[in-house]
Amino acid sequence: MPSLRVILLWHQHQPFYKDLVTGEYRLPWTRLHALKDYYGMVKLLDEFPRVHQNFNLVPSLVVQIQDYVAGTAQDPFLNVAAKPAKDLSEEERRFALQYLFQANPQNLIGRYPRYRELWERFREHGDHPERAERYFQPQDFTDLQVLSQIAWFDEFFLEEKDVAALVKKGHNYSLDDQKFVIAKEQELLGRVLPAHADAAKKGSIEISATPFYHPILPLVCDTSAGAISTPGLPLPQNRYRHPEDAREQLVRGLDLHEKIFGVRPKGIWPSEGSVSEEVLAIAHNLGVQWMATDEGVLGRSTGLFFARDGNGRPAHLAEKLYNIHRYENGSTAMHLVFRDHTISDLIGFVYSGMPPADAARHLITNIKDAARPVLEKGRDAVVSIILDGENAWEYYPKSGREFLRRFYDGLQREPGLEAVTISEAIARHKEFGKLTSLTPGSWINANFNVWIGAPEDNRAWDYLHHAREYYAQNAARASEAQRKLAFDEILIAEGSDWNWWYGPEHHSANDRDFDELYRKHLSNVYQALGAAPPDYLAQPITGLEVRPAFVPQTAYIHPRVTGDKVRYFEWMGAAVYTADHRAGAMHGKQFLLDSVYAGIDATSLYGRLDFAGKVPVADFEIVVNVESWASGESRPRRTLRVDASAAAGKLKDWRIENGVVERVLASSTQADEHVKVALLRNFEFKLPLNWLLAVPSDGSEKTMEKKSGAPVAATSKVRLRFSLWQNRLPVDSLPLEGWIELQVVSEGELLFGA
Repeated sequence: MPSLRVILLWHQHQPFYKDLVTGEYRLPWTRLHALKDYYGMVKLLDEFPRVHQNFNLVPSLVVQIQDYVAGTAQDPFLNVAAKPAKDLSEEERRFALQYLFQANPQNLIGRYPRYRELWERFREHGDHPERAERYFQPQDFTDLQVLSQIAWFDEFFLEEKDVAALVKKGHNYSLDDQKFVIAKEQELLGRVLPAHADAAKKGSIEISATPFYHPILPLVCDTSAGAISTPGLPLPQNRYRHPEDAREQLVRGLDLHEKIFGVRPKGIWPSEGSVSEEVLAIAHNLGVQWMATDEGVLGRSTGLFFARDGNGRPAHLAEKLYNIHRYENGSTAMHLVFRDHTISDLIGFVYSGMPPADAARHLITNIKDAARPVLEKGRDAVVSIILDGENAWEYYPKSGREFLRRFYDGLQREPGLEAVTISEAIARHKEFGKLTSLTPGSWINANFNVWIGAPEDNRAWDYLHHAREYYAQNAARASEAQRKLAFDEILIAEGSDWNWWYGPEHHSANDRDFDELYRKHLSNVYQALGAAPPDYLAQPITGLEVRPAFVPQTAYIHPRVTGDKVRYFEWMGAAVYTADHRAGAMHGKQFLLDSVYAGIDATSLYGRLDFAGKVPVADFEIVVNVESWASGESRPRRTLRVDASAAAGKLKDWRIENGVVERVLASSTQADEHVKVALLRNFEFKLPLNWLLAVPSDGSEKTMEKKSGAPVAATSKVRLRFSLWQNRLPVDSLPLEGWIELQVVSEGELLFGA
C-alpha cells in the first residue's frame, strides 16, 4: 500500500535584537516568544510518540536565548517589568504603558480580567502614555508588570502549581509576586533548548538550521538575483555580491547547532525559503543534505502553476507537488522539499477562527484529499507543511494547544498516514522528482520583492554596501577584536528582518525600533573600526507609518440600507475601522475586506462592510457578531449574529439570530419592518437596538427596555466584528483583533460629550 507522509516543519525565529556595542536588547520578543511558544511546541509531542516533526531554530535566536538564560541579557523591557512600581520614574512609567500592552488583545490580554481592565483604561486615553500615565497608581503598575509577563507564559508553565496560584490571585500583586515572576522567567527560559535536544535524541524531532543571522542568501550572494526572479525590478545603485558572507552565515549556523545539540544538522530551511543554484552549491559543499522552500519555486523552476480547485487542491499536479525532489547539476546535489502553500496558510491564518475540533478534522481531510490522486496511482505522497512556530498561536485561544492536540491525535490514528522528519521521509522515499535547474526565489511569490526593489529596501542595501566596502578597505588596520566586532555587525545587518519592515508590505508597532536598530548595526561597523558613521545613518530609512485607522462615532447616523456605498454623506459620523493591508510579522494573509462602518441612532444599529475590491464572485458568507455590554458587568448582556450568504456577487439569503439560544429573530423569509440587510457594491444592515437590550442613556440611572418594559441598567456599549467565510472557512475579518466599539449614549453626548 502506498504511504501518505506528512512533513511538519515549525520555523522558530526572532530577529537579532541585541546591540553588540551597548549590549542592550532593543525589543523583548525573543524572551517573550521563548516563554510562550518554543518549549510547549516540542513538549506537546511527548503525548504523541508516533508524530515526528521538524523544528527549525535560527542560530541568532539560539544565542539570544542563551544570553537570557545566563542572566547576561540587558533587556530594558525586563528591567521595567522588574522594578518596584513606586520607584519607576515618569519616563519608565510611560515606557511601561507603551510596551507592556503590546500583546494580542483577545487571547493574551483578554484572558486576564485585570490585565484587560488596565488595557481598556489605557485605550480610553487614546493609547497615549503621556495622557494615560496620571490615571495609573502604583498598584496598577505592579499588576501590569506581573500580568504582562504571565500573559506570555507557555500553557505548560501556567499549569505549574506556583504559577497557577499567581494567576488565580488575579490582582493586587505584591513586590514578592513581581520578584517571583522575573526569577521564574529565567528558570523557564532555561528549559527551551534542552527540551529540543532531548526530543531530538529520542527521534521525536529533527532539528534543522538557518544561516546564522537569517539573511536572504541569494541576495547576499548577488543582489542581481532580485531581477532574475522579477525582470525589470528596480535594484539598488550598488551591486552587493558576497557569496563568501553567505558561506560564513551557513558555516556559523551549522557549527552552533552541532555545539548546542550534539548533532550537525542534515537540513536547512534557508531564511524565508530563499534559494538559488549558487546557494545550493554552497550548502552542498558544506555537507547539507536537504533544503526546503515553497511550491512557487518548484512551479517557476518547472514552468508549472499549482492552481487549486474549489476545495484548494492541486488535483492535476499533485504528483509533482507531493513528492521529494532531487536537484543535480554538475557536482551539486540536494534533496528539496516544497511547501504546500495553501495548507500551511490554513493553519497560519484560517483555523484560528474555527472550533478546534472542526479545524483539526478539516485539516486531516484536506491532507488526505490533496494526496489522493497520488496514492490512487500506487505512489507514495509527501505533503509538506511549513510555517511559523510562534506568531500564528497568538490568534488561537490558549496558544492553539487544543487544535494541535486534536490534529496530532488524528495524525496518529489515521490509517496509512504518518508524520515524519524530513530525513526519515527521504530515507523511506523511492521515486524522487528530478530537477536540473532552479529559478531563484523565496516562499513569498517565488521572488525577493519583499526585501529588494522598493525605494526603502534599495536604500538599505546601498547603506549595507557602503559599510561592507568600508570594512574591506579598513579592517586590515584594525585590531583583531575590532575586526571581529565590525564583521559580526555586517553579518547581522545582512539579516532579512530589517528589509521585512521596509517597503510597502509589512508593518508593526515597532517599525521605528527596527529602522533605528538596523542603522545602529551599520553605525557600529564604522565605530568598531575607529571611524565616525556617515551622517545619513542618523536619518530614518522608513517612510511614514501606515496604521489601521479607527475613528469613533461622532454623531447619530440614519443611512438608508441599500448596499450602495456611493451615499457617502449618509454614513458621516459613523465609527470607521480601515484595514491596513500590510501583513505584519506573518506574510500570506488574504485581504478581501477594506473597511467597516458602524453607528447607532435612538432606535437602531447600523453596520456597513466595504470590500477591498469588487464583491467576490465565488460563494461567500458574511458573519457579523454583535454584543451589548453594561458597565460593571463581566459578560455580554445580549449577543446577536447576522449571517448573510452570497452567490455570484449577489445576496442569496440572510438571518439574524440570538447568539445564545440560536433563535432566529428575522430572516430573508421572516421579515421584520425594523430590519434591513442589503448587498450590492458593499454589505449593509440595520437592526433594532432593543434586540440588544440597548437604549441610549437619557442620563437617568435606569433605562426602560422598550420591548418588555422591564427596568434594566443602561447598556454602555455595543461592539461588532465582521468576518468573511468561503468554503466554511474564515478567510478575512475586521477588525483583525478585537472589536469595533460604539458608545450607547444620546446624540448630545456624542456631539458634545455632555
